[in-house]
Amino acid sequence: MGFWTRRNWMTLAAVSGFVAVAVGAFAAHGVHDPKAQEWLRTGSTYGFMHTMATLACATFIQVGARRARYAPAFFLSGVVIFSGSLYAMALGAPRWFGAITPIGGLLFLIGWAVLAWAARGVDPQA
Repeated sequence: MGFWTRRNWMTLAAVSGFVAVAVGAFAAHGVHDPKAQEWLRTGSTYGFMHTMATLACATFIQVGARRARYAPAFFLSGVVIFSGSLYAMALGAPRWFGAITPIGGLLFLIGWAVLAWAARGVDPQA
């Protein structure tokens, strides 16, 4: 599988979690514009949630849901696009930049669908 090993997904998830916490703290303590705070908080929440989903994929794989190895690509790409576009707008990017935010949301949904598909590969008797 090359670069996209479980170890690398977990490392990227840890970095994503770090960023989500840092951005959440920045929103709470370093930003005074309410709209920017809301964007940062939303991006941080969704980023952290999908960081944890990425880490859960390692468990899915461990219990036999081998197809779960595809979900992290969707979760983490979604974090970059969804959360990243919100972070960018909060930091001054033009509002039209928000037009790409739903693409990240779609990637999140695909990741969850892949995880549901992967779960079907687990032995129900185990």
